[in-house]
Amino acid sequence: MASFLINTTEPMVKMRVVTVRDDSDRTLKILQIMGVLDIEESEELDPVDRTAIEQAHRKVNELASYITKILSYLPEKDVVTIDEDVEVIYTQPFGEITDEVKRIYNKTSRLQERIQEITEKHLHLNEIITYLEPIAEKINLSLRDLNYSGKHLISRIIVIPTESADYLRNSLAEFITENITVTAGNETVIHAIADTWQIEKIQSVISGFGGRILYIPSDDISVMEFLENSTREIAEYEQEKEKFTEELFNQIDTDLKRLVLLREALIAENERLSVLEKASEAKFISVLEGWLPKNTAENTSGEIKEKIPYVFVDTREPDITEEPPTKYKNPSGCKPFQIIVNLFATPRYREWDPTPIVTYSFAFFFGLMICDVLYALGLMLLGKFLLSKFIDDPSTEVFKQFQRLLYICGGVALVGGLLTGQYFGNIYEFIGIENLALVKSVQEALQDPVMFIGIALGIGFIHVNLGHILAFVKAVKERNKGVIIAKIGLAMIQLGIPTILNSLMGLDIPGFTPAIYSILSYFLIAGIALVVISSIMISGGLGAILWLFDITGLLGDIMSYARLAGVGLATYYLAFTFNQMATIFTEMMNSGIAAVLGIILAVIIVIFGHTINLVLTAITGFMHSLRLCFVEFLFKFYEGGGTEYNPFRLRKRTTIPLVMK
Repeated sequence: MASFLINTTEPMVKMRVVTVRDDSDRTLKILQIMGVLDIEESEELDPVDRTAIEQAHRKVNELASYITKILSYLPEKDVVTIDEDVEVIYTQPFGEITDEVKRIYNKTSRLQERIQEITEKHLHLNEIITYLEPIAEKINLSLRDLNYSGKHLISRIIVIPTESADYLRNSLAEFITENITVTAGNETVIHAIADTWQIEKIQSVISGFGGRILYIPSDDISVMEFLENSTREIAEYEQEKEKFTEELFNQIDTDLKRLVLLREALIAENERLSVLEKASEAKFISVLEGWLPKNTAENTSGEIKEKIPYVFVDTREPDITEEPPTKYKNPSGCKPFQIIVNLFATPRYREWDPTPIVTYSFAFFFGLMICDVLYALGLMLLGKFLLSKFIDDPSTEVFKQFQRLLYICGGVALVGGLLTGQYFGNIYEFIGIENLALVKSVQEALQDPVMFIGIALGIGFIHVNLGHILAFVKAVKERNKGVIIAKIGLAMIQLGIPTILNSLMGLDIPGFTPAIYSILSYFLIAGIALVVISSIMISGGLGAILWLFDITGLLGDIMSYARLAGVGLATYYLAFTFNQMATIFTEMMNSGIAAVLGIILAVIIVIFGHTINLVLTAITGFMHSLRLCFVEFLFKFYEGGGTEYNPFRLRKRTTIPLVMK
């Protein structure tokens, strides 16, 4: 759902802070100063939590082994001079340290793997050359002949320690035919031919005497050609190995100081976790846990580790069964209206936050009912200078947000007053000004009772249906079939309203033909049927009666918005009445001292009357705006029942009341 209508709450994580008991008071003070953790009641550290410390210990050891392996690739180096303090690394979030070590390790290990691969190829080729050179001196066979596998015969090269050669030859005399026998260092190399079906037995005997079969390529080239090619390949391998080795050393040299710092930080972390492990075994452990916004978790963890020597900080996502506190994440213009939402119910963690749509609705309704420039200015001045006199502590964030709410609502009322030209009703007529409306059509619409009521009902129709749409979307997400059917049914009934108006009241809507009325009547009947079905699905047998209230409730909800016109017109006409009373007194007493007295009485009536009207209108407008937002709107899709995020923090106030009211 678009965030300009419905928002979501801030993602939260659960943090557990484990310290040695001697540091518990200090930890609490640090957390209080940081002011981010909404602390819950903690339990005793159980084996699972001790396992978490052990797992963290293993992760640290693993990272340290990565660094040790990286440094082992370098030639021996006695000392490295570092320019930074290890504390700079140590206080970083552990996730950042992990990512950095793994990044460097992955780069260097890829290079080392390539070097190792080249080295193994080089060694294997050298080994083959060592054994084939003596054979090539006697006979220049092809590689395919030396390593032949046929249907009946095979040929293989056998390598055996010289001291075991005679024993092996005697044992295999009945199975093989020796073609060539040469010596290579301390080993004897035999090219033998045997029956294919005897290969497994031959391999077993060779292994028993400590020998092996030398596997060589089966290319169709001579041994001499192979040896010449191999010499060139070895030279290429050496060049390639030298290139990758130089690249590896340069890479490690670039990161060397950082690697040493990271290793020192991991050693310090290892020591810290070792102390916590021992303390947890002896139950000298203090545990604090609570909720905080996910986007502050890493910085908070790093700051705690920086300020407390022996501490283990663990964060995790909330389980599906847990209900974290709710932290709003609305833009600054919507934040004051979180007070209105909280008056109804704080949203649960996984629930929609309706603050944005409540902001627009409440401010618009309130402004429409007051809709007077001077009343709007008076309201803002009351909020700024008078309201704080009735509050124990005006410096609280809640009071400041409530003031901003009054400023926003007053601003909407002021704009409405400018459009309609209402200044204490029509007080400008006292000084001979005929009209101050910026948009005369708006003035006429909002001062004509029938038109104003029509506008109010139109607003109600849109607002109520928006609530039903949100309820429908929520039901689809939750797969609540009963509510889905009910909302579709109500929408279809509303499509049939022109048919009702035409049939019962004889009202003919321009452009609507009898065929259209007939089609809409089917929508009406189908809608009623769907509402009945959904009511039975939701309420069982009682649904056969309760469906009537669903339909009449829709009409009642929309009609309830007529209060916008009622309060708006009452505000204007009451102001108009006070102005008329003042005019009557000035006209009745129009000479001498009586004229002065008449003016004084008129001023008193204007001040007293408009002050009463302002206060009554502000209270009435506030209450009726609440009613429309709560009863006619939020009840349709919003439940609430959450707990607002309230972090453990140090209160910092610049002004503190000595006497609480």
